[in-house]
Amino acid sequence: MHITSAPAADQPAPAVFRWPVRVYYEDTDAGGVVYYANYLRFCERARTEWLRALGVAQQRLLSEQGIGFVVRAMEADYFVSARLDDELQVVSTIVGLRRASLAFRQEVVRGDERLFAATIRVACVDLRRQKPVSIPSSLHDLLKAQTPV
Repeated sequence: MHITSAPAADQPAPAVFRWPVRVYYEDTDAGGVVYYANYLRFCERARTEWLRALGVAQQRLLSEQGIGFVVRAMEADYFVSARLDDELQVVSTIVGLRRASLAFRQEVVRGDERLFAATIRVACVDLRRQKPVSIPSSLHDLLKAQTPV
């Protein structure tokens, strides 16, 4: 796991978070191919681990502020199948940040080969009222530092 950021001359590059994933038997169908919905699970885990790496505890957001992040929309493309025992990486970049939502570009790769790509928009929600709310200022600032200008 690591976060990288390499600013370009004219515009800062977005921070990139890489999360390793090993394909287990439970991730596959009877033919040893990763079941399509599991790519979404891999991406969910990577987003959660990125927040954790930034020092954000989602359980604390829930217990102290009653907020959480929910998937609002997504678009996904499947290119090549992963198989049992493959070593993969989920590569995540924040591609949009609003007051109450953010968008991620996530790819699952095996070496240099892209297997899956998705753009996923998540919304910050008051889970008690089931209503969108602004991302807390300190968290918004932290996310903004991970996003290109």
